[in-house]
Amino acid sequence: MDAMEGAGMIDAIFSNNIYVATKKMLDVSSLRHEAIATNIANIETPGYKRVDLPKSFSEQFATQLKSGNANEINVPKLAPDSEAQSSRMDGNNVDMDKELLAMSSNSMQYDTLTEFASNSLKQLKMAITGQV
Repeated sequence: MDAMEGAGMIDAIFSNNIYVATKKMLDVSSLRHEAIATNIANIETPGYKRVDLPKSFSEQFATQLKSGNANEINVPKLAPDSEAQSSRMDGNNVDMDKELLAMSSNSMQYDTLTEFASNSLKQLKMAITGQV
């Protein structure tokens, strides 16, 4: 394989719609982990309102991914969770059990995405060196 073919393969890996979407989802997963950690850290803060990704993000992500251009996917900002209800007198609406469950689920998603990205980088290494 000559240098031009190798460069073409490298560009193909990094511009692949699925690889780009995976990188974006890793950013989103990291942001969600930050939100969950913030919620847990504020579990005893009176009046604290749980934050998370906007509920509309999943739908927007799917629509943008279907359009075929993952580069257009924007990582959202955290927002107060308007659906979270408070059962506490102090107005805090963080539920530790739900946060821990969300953290576990988010960690599994992050691990899966990391594995996929890692496999893409292994392909890149093979393109550069000709070895696995």
